[in-house]
Amino acid sequence: MISREPTIERLATAQQLLLTPFGLDESHLSRALAEIAAHKVDDADLYFQYTRSEGWSLEEGIVKTGSFSIDQGVGVRAVSGEKTAFAYSDDISEASLLDAARTVRSISAAGRSARVKAPARKIAGSRSLYGGIDPIATLDSTGKVQLLEKVEKLARSRDPRVSQVMAGLASEYDVVLMARADGTLAADVRPLVRLSVTVIAEQNGRREVGSGGGGGRFGLAYFDDEHIAEYVDQAVKSALTNLDSRPAPAGEMTVVLGPGWPGILLHEAIGHGLEGDFNRKGSSAFSGRIGERVAAKGVTVLDDGTIADRRGSLNVDDEGNPTQRNVLIEDGILKGYIQDSLNARLMKTAPTGNGRRESYAHSPMPRMTNTYMLGGSHAPDEIVASIKKGLYAVNFGGGQVDITSGKFVFSASEAYWVENGKIQYPVKGATLVGNGPDALTRVKMIGNDMALDSGVGTCGKEGQSVPVGVGQPTLRIDGLTVGGTA
Repeated sequence: MISREPTIERLATAQQLLLTPFGLDESHLSRALAEIAAHKVDDADLYFQYTRSEGWSLEEGIVKTGSFSIDQGVGVRAVSGEKTAFAYSDDISEASLLDAARTVRSISAAGRSARVKAPARKIAGSRSLYGGIDPIATLDSTGKVQLLEKVEKLARSRDPRVSQVMAGLASEYDVVLMARADGTLAADVRPLVRLSVTVIAEQNGRREVGSGGGGGRFGLAYFDDEHIAEYVDQAVKSALTNLDSRPAPAGEMTVVLGPGWPGILLHEAIGHGLEGDFNRKGSSAFSGRIGERVAAKGVTVLDDGTIADRRGSLNVDDEGNPTQRNVLIEDGILKGYIQDSLNARLMKTAPTGNGRRESYAHSPMPRMTNTYMLGGSHAPDEIVASIKKGLYAVNFGGGQVDITSGKFVFSASEAYWVENGKIQYPVKGATLVGNGPDALTRVKMIGNDMALDSGVGTCGKEGQSVPVGVGQPTLRIDGLTVGGTA
């Protein structure tokens, strides 16, 4: 539900951190926006941010590093047509705010001056998807060290072949305040935590790596014994499985992708191609194809920033728009794109709550939140049993995509060779090579086990990184090219 009440609470928090200590109030924001609007522009906004972050890491049984940082500042943007002028400062003051405002207003084509009536104040509606807590304060330093030591002890107890354990704990408290040229005020208080574990297993001179972890927008109490065991077991299983792996066969074959994190392939190969900026410029393989069939029947893909506590979720995006549950592909038909304000205006459509930026020092652009495919009717075992000869990829490492062509390359970190419906042995070195739009048309079976990832994803675009979520059910895709080492 979208409401203005939580926004008022968050505005109070943001004002206490970002305006009051520097002698600023809403009148100063209105004056800065009026300075920009005096030269005709299509849009303008101010983005204040306060971020406190902490990280701990354990290696060789010792917590070796601990980091703590505070960053704050303001970004000022003016938009005229397709052009954006952007300035930022880590000095929050009336002087720097007005200086930045005068700098960006020069983007106006004719530089005409005009008298502008200040718009009425509007409190943005927003969601309440997570608590406005400071996760760093939810566990003391001793507790954080003990948590990492528990991870290490558990991983070593799982198998004598585990020779090395590395664990990391990260917490962030992020407060943002947005003021827009149309009078809109919005704010958000965003907690974020993540626990990661990497193990190295050794056997007969061979060493293999496995990893696990998770997190989201809550406090550190989330990492109870059950979650720690889940992450450790995932990391240890992956490392031990790879100790027995053989070189992966190569060629065109049936590939079955596991549920959850393998949705990263969907994120890269499909999601980026559905971002508004690429489609407005005609550089995406999906440009101009709304209403057309772009995937097999049964394929429904969503980008949903409204799932409670998820790493990729936001109460409001970084332009003050409430996040949404956006259906991008429905039963194989392309329904829409992911939009920020600038691209939505130029494409004559509405923003979708996907305007995101890494920090106050960056300009927003259309970005994914939690991107996933809905489940189907097939049991996962039935899908694996349907493979005559092919690859079952349970987990992925990195990947990349060329937006214009849709071509992608992904490396499988845990995969198995399957013959006549039976898993034969684990394989190593398998890379999936294909074309996103083409791969979507080759989906033959969709599992009933849709799962979101455990909360570890970070997406990079044009030098900016933001936290995201991915997900999918077990999927069978026919005729994918596998690059192997056999």
